Amino acid sequence: MLILGFQKTTLLDYPGKLASIIFTGGCNLRCPYCQNSGLAFDPDPEKTNAFSEEEVLSHLKKRRGMLEGLVITGGEPTLQKDLIPFIEKVRAIGLLIKLDTNGTNPALLKELLGVKLLDYVAMDIKQSQDNYPAACGLSGSAAASLTEKVMESVSILLNCSIDYEFRTTIVSELFKDEDLPKIASMIKGAKRYFIQGFLESPGVPEGCAFSSPSPEKMHEYEKIMKSYLPETEVSLRGL
Repeated sequence: MLILGFQKTTLLDYPGKLASIIFTGGCNLRCPYCQNSGLAFDPDPEKTNAFSEEEVLSHLKKRRGMLEGLVITGGEPTLQKDLIPFIEKVRAIGLLIKLDTNGTNPALLKELLGVKLLDYVAMDIKQSQDNYPAACGLSGSAAASLTEKVMESVSILLNCSIDYEFRTTIVSELFKDEDLPKIASMIKGAKRYFIQGFLESPGVPEGCAFSSPSPEKMHEYEKIMKSYLPETEVSLRGL
């Protein structure tokens, strides 16, 4: 596992649970507003504080009985070839697993659910289907099967038995009001959906000129989405 970030305690990232969170390196998307572009686009352990599996597992063992879960985020965690054996080691400690994913690896998602290694999944919905590749910074062959894979992952989650959520980061310059009903149709029947405003941070790519809608606009979007997905909530703090 390429672990480029490790937060030992979080009350925000796993709903209702006290957890630790790890950030894996590398991503197959190039979203121009990425909050973690350093570890996603240029996953160089020499430029970051890399953590070994042993270091993470040692902490989790020491906090056994206090921690309830581990959040695995990134980057895109499903790119890690040893994700399954790592999760099995965490499972052996007795912790729940929450996976954050962009949904581009439905085969692995299905496998993880099939062997009951996940307890909660948070999947990003970047945009409506027709605008998906552009929102992810992809074109040509890299974009060809993107939406198909994302929709397969959506279907897997809609039909799974564990807790899950879909979430969208709203960037003013990349969204129009008419995009939201299209997104709602993509995830019709979802248990839980979050919209969150873009948040400027040191991890955003250099030269990024994006902004978040106003709080009033975000609540307007929430109202729109609630008419399609009653379990819609808004977060103004971004990612």
